[in-house]
Amino acid sequence: MTPFGKKDKKPKKPKAVASEAVPTEAEPAPQPAGAEPPAEEPVTAAAESAAVEPTVPEAAAPEEAPVVEEASAPEATAPAPHTSPEEALIEKPGGTPSAPRAPSTEPPVDRTPEPLPPVSTPAEAIRALADGRHQQPHDLLGHHLEPAGLRVRAYRPFASTVAVRFADGTRLDLAHEADGVWGGLREGATETQDYRLAVSYADGVEHEMDDPYRFAPTLGPIDLHLIGEGRHEQLWTVLGAHVREYDGPLGHVVGTSFAVWAPRAQAVHVAGDFNGWDGRSHPMRLLGESGVWELFVPGVGDGTMYKYLIRGADGKVREKADPMAQATELPPGTASSVVQSRYDWNDGEWLARRTESNHHEQPMSIYEVHLGSWRRGHSYRDLAEHLVNYVADLGFTHVELMPVMEHPYPPSWGYHVTSYYAPSARFGRPDDFRYLVDRLHQAGIGVILDWVPGHFATDPWALSRFDGLPLYEHPDPRKGWHPEWGSYIFDFGRMQVRNFLVANAVYWLEEFHVDGLRVDGVASMLYLDYARKDGEWVPNIHGGHENLEAVGLLQEANATAYKRVPGVVIIAEESTSWPGVTKPTSEGGLGFGLKWNMGWMNDSLKYLKENPINRQYHHHLLTFSLMYAFSENYLLPISHDEVVHGKGSLLRKAPGSRYDQLATVRAFLAYLWSHPGKQLLFMGSEFAQEAEWADGRELDWWLLDHAAHYRVHNLVKELNRVYRENPALWALDSDPAGFEWLDADDNAGNTYSYLRFGERDRQGAVVAVAVNFGGLPREPLRIGVPRAGDWKVILDTSGYDEFGTPSQADVVVTAQEHGAQGQPFSVEVRVAPLSAVYLAPVSSGTSTVESSVTGSHQVTSAENTTE
Repeated sequence: MTPFGKKDKKPKKPKAVASEAVPTEAEPAPQPAGAEPPAEEPVTAAAESAAVEPTVPEAAAPEEAPVVEEASAPEATAPAPHTSPEEALIEKPGGTPSAPRAPSTEPPVDRTPEPLPPVSTPAEAIRALADGRHQQPHDLLGHHLEPAGLRVRAYRPFASTVAVRFADGTRLDLAHEADGVWGGLREGATETQDYRLAVSYADGVEHEMDDPYRFAPTLGPIDLHLIGEGRHEQLWTVLGAHVREYDGPLGHVVGTSFAVWAPRAQAVHVAGDFNGWDGRSHPMRLLGESGVWELFVPGVGDGTMYKYLIRGADGKVREKADPMAQATELPPGTASSVVQSRYDWNDGEWLARRTESNHHEQPMSIYEVHLGSWRRGHSYRDLAEHLVNYVADLGFTHVELMPVMEHPYPPSWGYHVTSYYAPSARFGRPDDFRYLVDRLHQAGIGVILDWVPGHFATDPWALSRFDGLPLYEHPDPRKGWHPEWGSYIFDFGRMQVRNFLVANAVYWLEEFHVDGLRVDGVASMLYLDYARKDGEWVPNIHGGHENLEAVGLLQEANATAYKRVPGVVIIAEESTSWPGVTKPTSEGGLGFGLKWNMGWMNDSLKYLKENPINRQYHHHLLTFSLMYAFSENYLLPISHDEVVHGKGSLLRKAPGSRYDQLATVRAFLAYLWSHPGKQLLFMGSEFAQEAEWADGRELDWWLLDHAAHYRVHNLVKELNRVYRENPALWALDSDPAGFEWLDADDNAGNTYSYLRFGERDRQGAVVAVAVNFGGLPREPLRIGVPRAGDWKVILDTSGYDEFGTPSQADVVVTAQEHGAQGQPFSVEVRVAPLSAVYLAPVSSGTSTVESSVTGSHQVTSAENTTE
């Protein structure tokens, strides 16, 4: 990229790749500036009174010629922060940022410069345009009626000749006025009309083209009003790059409207492969006091690469990717990409069922996937075949994808996001990702995306210091810098930043039909002192450590998502005891649908690591979770975080011989599937992968050629079948009526036994569970049951070893009139060492769920009993 000036070197072209809560007005088709404008819908007095006064762009004339800050393609190293006086970051060897210096206790200094001087004469306007500091280029360029006629000006710095061809066939040759501005007067004209430019360059060939500066704005007053208030729930439809078309007197026009929010910028230009990456060619206009800069560029379409050149409040020009870009260049390239979706969805039946569903009373068994390492080299469309078939065969109800939003550094796993509205180009285009979601839905599988609203990457070409000062990040490093993750924290209290995040959540739910979001790092958002020592954080207005602005954001995002997209689920990764995480926002809660049960996860994995002979001393680790299991709507996660960074795989957490390790994993999985709460299992654990997860290589699929691992795979498949067919295992996950201990005190035997119920009156579906984490068999083990009659063993994990040990599955035992464990009847069953057994009454059947067929896979859905 080159600085603004008259004699710059030819710019280098970046490497490119092929490629209803609040009503908003319809997107207006671009119109000629002189055409009769459509009637504008007025903003009501009530809306005006509720509006927060928008930020007035502030800028200053630079004292010296500005220098463009190059944003070259990053190497595959750790993300480096943008060094600034406010953050005072120190660059360590290898590119890893250190923690900032001890922050000052003084309030941040307002470094906003004085506004640019007004442009009053054509000569001054041309000079400002050439210097790259004109905020209203449409006032100079385009066509304008004057007393003497129609004045037309065009900005073509490298042209040899420029002429205008009007709709009536008249041609007007323009003269070069100064600094690449060409102008002419059509004397006597009393009205404007459509026109095109005829431009020739050094080769003498004349090219006819539409003039970007004859078109009216593509954002109307209602959109700008909602943006100013931070209430535009479909923000992505008005900001960013959008292909638009309209018919005019000179024919059909196709182009792209660019719009970006940069309230304190002195000037903004758009550059791309459509103008040779010459930032001078296409200056954008500031729309009133909204802070939004806009330009419609004819001839630009799907696949075009672009960036914004933003002259910041400090006078420096920076290359920036579009915060609202819906597609990007393939990393390590950093350009944004124009994209026009042409995808036709085929998941209407799935969406109709989802709208009527209640996820609390539905089976939810989630398979967590990192797309880049599930299988290496797969595209979204490859995954739409292989991943879909694999997950459908295993019987999981949902997949949860680790962040697919674009990120420059693969080892961040996607948690250091730079483009929040763009699926990663590593796997294809946005419509390819839509195809993956569509295929999953057709197979009866829901899709949950990891979403990271708490912090963002520091790369200088992305969101950081977007208009020359902190904009998306909080200006005070005590609230705007994450010392643990080396990233910026969003300014949750700024209305437009909140709007950016709330709309982003809605965007993935509406535009990509995803069924839920898992919100990363909620605890780090909720506490002002998270990962900070005394003196490194600022109390809230009440003197506490709760981040009230983040609370407001989460409540707004959840309420908006559930209102706009009924049937979705928003899940919190929250590791503290913050009250009311899954309580409705109307009752003062955060409004999440589910919360990760991190306490259960830590306790159960700690227990798993103990030798069976020692587990009797840690028996409470598996009983304590039932003390709070119904205080929130919980999900039980065995996630990527637990099988990486030296923690070892699920298999290696278990002690003993390989036989004992595999048996322990099988028993643990059965325990997980039967514990109150939905469950999540990270990829590879379904076949007991031996090595811990590494993002740079794919799973060890060759292990499925070994009987021991293949049998674990088959057990997970059977667990999902039994789980989906027995409402007792999921219908009352968040209701204490759905669980009852039979024996929680068998420390010496390392056994746990309990009942799961599918109805509050306990008259319907019921499953009895016995888990033996000891090294000795329990035969027979007497288990209390609430009903007489025959009971069938519907699962026995001991039958899934590599030696073909006979299983008790389908064995029927008759309940005896011998009360036990507080129940009127009992049965006797063998529970092998390191194994689990499920039993269900034969008379009640094994399922009360309705079955429906979507695509080629059978799926189940329970009747919605929400009152």
